[in-house]
Amino acid sequence: MVVVMDFLPLYFDLKNASTLVVGGGDAAARKIDLLIKAGANVKLCADVRIAAIQTIIDSGNINLIATTFDTSLLDNVVLVIAASGNAEMDDAIALKATERNLPVNVVNKAESSSFIFPSIIDRSPIIASVSSSGSLPVLTRLLRSKLESAIPSSFGRMADVATKYREQVREKFPDLNQRRRFWESHLEGLFAEKIFSGQEDESISILENSLKNDVFQPGGEVYLVGAGPGDPDLLTFKALRLMRQADIVLYDRLVSQPILDLVRADAERVDVGKERSNHTLPQQQINELLMTLAKQGKRVLRLKGGDPFIFGRGGEEIDRLSDEGVPFQVVPGITAASGCSSYAGIPLTHRDFSQSVRFITGHLKDDTCNLPWSDYVQENQTLVFYMGLVGLTVICNQLITNGMSADMPIALVSKGTTKEQKVVTGTLATMPGVVKVEKVKAPTLIIIGEVVNLRNKLKWMD
Repeated sequence: MVVVMDFLPLYFDLKNASTLVVGGGDAAARKIDLLIKAGANVKLCADVRIAAIQTIIDSGNINLIATTFDTSLLDNVVLVIAASGNAEMDDAIALKATERNLPVNVVNKAESSSFIFPSIIDRSPIIASVSSSGSLPVLTRLLRSKLESAIPSSFGRMADVATKYREQVREKFPDLNQRRRFWESHLEGLFAEKIFSGQEDESISILENSLKNDVFQPGGEVYLVGAGPGDPDLLTFKALRLMRQADIVLYDRLVSQPILDLVRADAERVDVGKERSNHTLPQQQINELLMTLAKQGKRVLRLKGGDPFIFGRGGEEIDRLSDEGVPFQVVPGITAASGCSSYAGIPLTHRDFSQSVRFITGHLKDDTCNLPWSDYVQENQTLVFYMGLVGLTVICNQLITNGMSADMPIALVSKGTTKEQKVVTGTLATMPGVVKVEKVKAPTLIIIGEVVNLRNKLKWMD
């Protein structure tokens, strides 16, 4: 049995075409905006008009031709929008338009329309659209938001640049499969990423240089991406795009499984995670591996928990790549301090309690911690310790010894922003004992300051 579609998606060329909109409210304004963007000449029939429509009339972009609908208004138009807000009038307009075989849309009434407006993702000349056939507009909006995040804003510009080389590529690679491989490599590779990053001149050079070679060799690149503290919804659009096109991913232990599941399914995965006194790969070997894989022409995703430049050693990795001339991109992520504190209901700054915040590594080496403790003992300041769970007792004792109140509030946020998040609060004096009872597990962030007291009122995730 053939399943019949409610509507057939079509794209109309309306440049300089005469169209009619009946109605002067918000719904009419939205349709007028779309018609103008499509280059149509818009005629308007409306007795009352909202300010936004009157502004368009005053600008000369549309013509007010009548205040009362008459069938003569359908003469010499190619498309009709009925948006008067009066159901009987709109249905009557639709009937008259249909009798003349004119495409007609009755706003918010698909059953009376011969066509409907989809939700549009405009990356001209690339245009994507989705629709629920008028049955559930909220579902259309949800799907559109997913597409918006997957299609970069400069996608259309990439299409413009690539189109200029279409004939050259056809001449260079007469075989269809060769051309497809060429375009797939560039449109998902370094050429595309340079355009998305605003480096259009470099993208053009990449394309032109590849056309000079007798054998096409795709170039490699490293994507240093911050995966955030754990919740996949906190990923940036750019991070998600690069994760889905990498050939191989080197990931840390702090990258949550839901985030790792978003990596392209056929990408090779390499665990290079480091725990205290247990390094899967030493940092130097990671640096060399990134360089080697990129030089083999692979798109290498270096996926790090949090932000790669905040206690993530990302600077060391790209320093080596830079020495070797290996292309790379850096995508910041939401650092643990920001993500975990927000999900725990603890603002890092507050006009009444904290005017500054300090990020500190609490990862102790050889059970020692040579830090400027006295500098940390300041009024109206928040301290955030990364990787400090093992040295928690030392941290609390040192701060008290250097003058911080033993009653200073402290919070531990374990596995923050995930479904396993656990928040434990106390004071500098009590927390070493509390943590033994609570059995807090890594990764854990430590927040110290008066702002911790706000959690009782502001917590929202518990």
